[in-house]
Amino acid sequence: MWTELCFSYLITCPMKHVVKIMALLVAISSIWVGLLQTSIIPHSHTWLLPIYFVVSLGCYGLLMVGIGLMRFPTCPQEALLLQQDIIEAKEFLKQKGIDVGSD
Repeated sequence: MWTELCFSYLITCPMKHVVKIMALLVAISSIWVGLLQTSIIPHSHTWLLPIYFVVSLGCYGLLMVGIGLMRFPTCPQEALLLQQDIIEAKEFLKQKGIDVGSD
């Protein structure tokens, strides 16, 4: 039963995301082909639109990573718990006769 739930989750959730991405790519491609066939924008500019799109997507990705790093949460409670775990591990290793260095 548990494996069936995991398998159904793996099939349904990522597929929805893939369908959204594919729909977006088809829409963008159809707009680009439409611009190529009409003379609204000069052909020299229209051929460069995919390159502009990829560069814009890269800039957006870098911006999101930068914002995520700036807003990265600090967890003082977790830092204290980690310090306590380190102290307990050092004491445990000293009891076993292993030198863990000076504090």
